[in-house]
Amino acid sequence: MEVAHKLNILLHIITGSLALILGVIALITIKGGKTHNKTGRYFLKLILIVIITGLMGVFVFGRNTFLLVITVLSGYVSFSGYRILLHKSNTPKKIDILAAIISLLVLAYFLYYFKSIGMIWSPIVIYSTVGALLFVITYDFLRYLIPTKKYKKHRIWIYEHIYKMISAFSALLSAFSGTVFEKYQPHSQYIPSALSILLVIVFMIYVYKNGLRKFPKQ
Repeated sequence: MEVAHKLNILLHIITGSLALILGVIALITIKGGKTHNKTGRYFLKLILIVIITGLMGVFVFGRNTFLLVITVLSGYVSFSGYRILLHKSNTPKKIDILAAIISLLVLAYFLYYFKSIGMIWSPIVIYSTVGALLFVITYDFLRYLIPTKKYKKHRIWIYEHIYKMISAFSALLSAFSGTVFEKYQPHSQYIPSALSILLVIVFMIYVYKNGLRKFPKQ
């Protein structure tokens, strides 16, 4: 099991690092362009491996349970960010609702576990991560209340995609910097997240003012 655990960690680190590199490329290339789309697809595939190895680390090898929340957060926003780009609609679909419910159940499991062991991680990291996951899941349920015509007319899906994919990148970056620069925690974890929020705002403002020609209206 020790060898399997080390191999799982190695695979987790390699795929996570590659995902970060592809994430940067996707961020700096023309949105909707060939390079952006291709790197985005590979980014999602790598995140899937990161999620699987992360879950194995928690449930099979008994690693830090807080990693479960970070894993679920990056996994959920990646999945939801891809789905919204695929359908460009807020029409309820079973798979999206199921993914949200499963994520909430996993979060409930963590909170129950967290209550039993006490505060062993920095509060700012724990509360911000839990809050971010609750925020995006809550929004995903509330968006079904937005009239479909209004949702498409204002192309809200573009802003969702921006927020969710940058959030996925942010979760990976925070986990990476928090691990590599462990002695600087919690700053090494929350600073990347704060910078990512600023990046989300910048991209949203740009899209609002200029639009994205590569994203045709539906």
